[in-house]
Amino acid sequence: MTPAQPRTRRSLRRARIPYALLLPALIGLAFLVLPLLGLLVRAPWRDLPEQLTSPEVWEALRLSLFCATAATALSLLFGVPLAWLLARTEFPGRGLVRALVTLPLVLPPVVGGVALLLVLGRNGIVGRWLDAWFGITLPFHTSGVVLAEAFVAMPFLVISVEGALRAADPRYEEAAATLGASRLTAFRRVTLPLIAPGVAAGAVLAWARALGEFGATITFAGNFPGKTQTMPLAVYLAMESEPEAAIALSLVLLAVSIAVLAGLRGRWMS
Repeated sequence: MTPAQPRTRRSLRRARIPYALLLPALIGLAFLVLPLLGLLVRAPWRDLPEQLTSPEVWEALRLSLFCATAATALSLLFGVPLAWLLARTEFPGRGLVRALVTLPLVLPPVVGGVALLLVLGRNGIVGRWLDAWFGITLPFHTSGVVLAEAFVAMPFLVISVEGALRAADPRYEEAAATLGASRLTAFRRVTLPLIAPGVAAGAVLAWARALGEFGATITFAGNFPGKTQTMPLAVYLAMESEPEAAIALSLVLLAVSIAVLAGLRGRWMS
């Protein structure tokens, strides 16, 4: 038997369709794709330019882009060091810390909003002191939107960066240390360039998650046009009175999601 024959047989085995799984697989695919196709079919294409150029839509879009970008910057500021701590150091309870970091991924966003309100609200554990000492009120303010989005988006960045750090060879950092570089210098000049693709992928995922956040935002920051009403909240509000406007806004968020997946296809879709 030639070496090519086993490979050919393995390819044939992989090519065979397991008919017992084909029907449920197609049903699952239809379940995921048909709602998106329905959105495209029912979209008011003729009135779409008018819907998307209204002042309310532009205000919600502007606020969404600003808050998502600010939340991503906040996630980078604190998430990258946290990922480095989890990937490069050993300390008691590291598994528990990692579980707590990833908890917002599975926690219902509304619960996250309630938790933020109890801690950072005007009568919260920390919020009361922020209000009394500095006059800072976070809930029902644009800054509250940024914090709510960062709370749900930061775990995506931490997981991505931690994976990149574990894949990076630590010997480069050790070589930099032997040449006299401090730990911070080695991290800034050696480690960050090595993990830059992972940081970029995590930042894009965090930004996309922040842009689509709804539950924590409406619970912690409310739904005030021009102040805390982001695109998902505008979609929710428009569904009650202007379904066509809600579809138009949903198309914008769908286009952003497709763009994010297209940009990350080499990392997450291969």
